[in-house]
Amino acid sequence: MIHTASRQIAEHIEFLYGRPHAELEAHAESTTHPNMLSALLAAHGAIEFAERDLDFQLQRLRKLTQPEREVGRYDAGHIYDCARRIGEAVAVRDTQARHVSAVLQSLHRTPAPEATPAALVAPPVLAAAPATRAR
Repeated sequence: MIHTASRQIAEHIEFLYGRPHAELEAHAESTTHPNMLSALLAAHGAIEFAERDLDFQLQRLRKLTQPEREVGRYDAGHIYDCARRIGEAVAVRDTQARHVSAVLQSLHRTPAPEATPAALVAPPVLAAAPATRAR
């Protein structure tokens, strides 16, 4: 099954950061402190997981409810459990997608700073250190 939520969010993250998803994942894993990129990628991962779970549970439900299959006492419980898990996966996917989309819409890509010739850049001003008294 083709899911559009995770694909659209991945494309938006790639556009925002100007890098492919795999590169962004590698960068996020290499940083030691949490940041916006790692939060966005984690939320995207939760959406992807919900979509995979949804696919799995739908496939399982189809198998359990094949027309030639007789539904026994234990099968009814499995069918019910599968339907419940489908509902949970849809709820997680939709909630995560709605929140991540709202965050992504609030973020904008900033243009790269223009390079200035070294001769035009003033040297940085050093802060004066507090004077120490000689005794």
